[in-house]
Amino acid sequence: MRNDHDDNPVPAELLAIAERLGFPTLETRRSDALDFREVAVWMVRDALRHAYEAGRRAATPSRCACPACGRDIEIRPI
Repeated sequence: MRNDHDDNPVPAELLAIAERLGFPTLETRRSDALDFREVAVWMVRDALRHAYEAGRRAATPSRCACPACGRDIEIRPI
C-alpha cells in the first residue's frame, strides 16, 4: 500500500497499528466519516509505543571504535 504524500510503501507494522485505531486503511478516502476518527489518548499512546518499537526493531546496529580502548564495538538500539 502507498500513502498519498510520497512513493514509499507503508510498512505492515504501521498498517496493523492503524487498524487498532479503527482505520482499516491509511489511504485517503476523501470522506470525513472514513478519514477522521475520535480516538482515546491511551490508544494514541499505545499506537506510538508500538510504532517506536517497530522502528527500533527495524534499525540496524552500527559500529564504531570505543573511545576508551579503541576496540571495534557494535551499537544496538535499546
